[in-house]
Amino acid sequence: MGIPTKPGRTVRRARHLRRDLTLPEIVLWRVLRERPEGLRFRRQHPAGAYVLDFYCAAAKLAVEVDGEAHERGNRPERDARRDAFLAEHGVAVLRIPAREVLRDLDSVVRYIVAQARDRLPLHRPADGPPPQVELGEE
Repeated sequence: MGIPTKPGRTVRRARHLRRDLTLPEIVLWRVLRERPEGLRFRRQHPAGAYVLDFYCAAAKLAVEVDGEAHERGNRPERDARRDAFLAEHGVAVLRIPAREVLRDLDSVVRYIVAQARDRLPLHRPADGPPPQVELGEE
């Protein structure tokens, strides 16, 4: 079951945001679009009334690149409500400071990939169980 999306406004906003990425989002997207370790990420993905910076559906993992505006005003409360909504739908959220993306991109990508790999199912139901030979059985 996916996250319910408001088709009109949220999708239009996501399309707009894809054309208007911040510098840290552009830098991170250049790496994530190459499917590190086979993981597929989407950018500016609609989820309910929200738009996620990056989303890996297989791992149910959202990656948010937070600039310093996320530390001011009512943003921490808004982000907490958003994270709670996503958690209700089984989606974990990684909040990565924008300055870290620009300072140490390799470490950020390794962290994101490790978190995504930890959330992947052992095998996808469509694949069925692994062959018995791989289990050490005859």
